[in-house]
This record gives sequence, structure tokens and C-alpha cells, in this order.
Amino acid sequence: MIRSLFNPRQPSLLRGNFLVLGSLAWSFRLANFPFNQATAMMILPVMLGAAGAADTFRCIRPRWSWYHGAVMIALYMDLMALFMILFLALYPFVMRIG
Repeated sequence: MIRSLFNPRQPSLLRGNFLVLGSLAWSFRLANFPFNQATAMMILPVMLGAAGAADTFRCIRPRWSWYHGAVMIALYMDLMALFMILFLALYPFVMRIG
């Protein structure tokens, strides 16, 4: 398991979750959350979170099992985290327009 965590050629559910949750924490830090400042660096957590979601998606198996269900729940968590990162990235621009 540890070997698959550091090998990008093998799918790893743990690596995908770490990438997504790490990029979510990083986006809170970059956005300066309570004040929500616009920065161009916010594209990096978006791309890192998308890469983590793609790595989680690689873990899906063709036949349904409990593992497949757990991967689906992890994908839903990844989508919620990605939408939160996108919200933190785009909210300052929307507030300038309005």
C-alpha cells in the first residue's frame, strides 16, 4: 500500500483523497478565507484537486462491491471539495462585478 501511494502509475484512493483535501486546505490559505482576496495562484489548488479527483476515479472497479461504493462516496467528497475551491477562487471576482 505504501508503494502504491508514491507510484503515480498505480491508482491509490489514499493519494487522491490527500491531494483533494490538501488542495482544499491550501485554497483556504491562499484565499485568506474570511476576507476572500482574489489571486491568480488559486488555479493551482483547482488543478491539484482535479488531479486528485481523477486519481480517485481511477480506483473504480467494473463490478459493484462495497469498495466500489466507498470510492463513489469519496468521489462525492472530491466534488464537494472542488466546488468549494472553485467558490473560493471565483467569489471575489463575482463580488467585484456586482
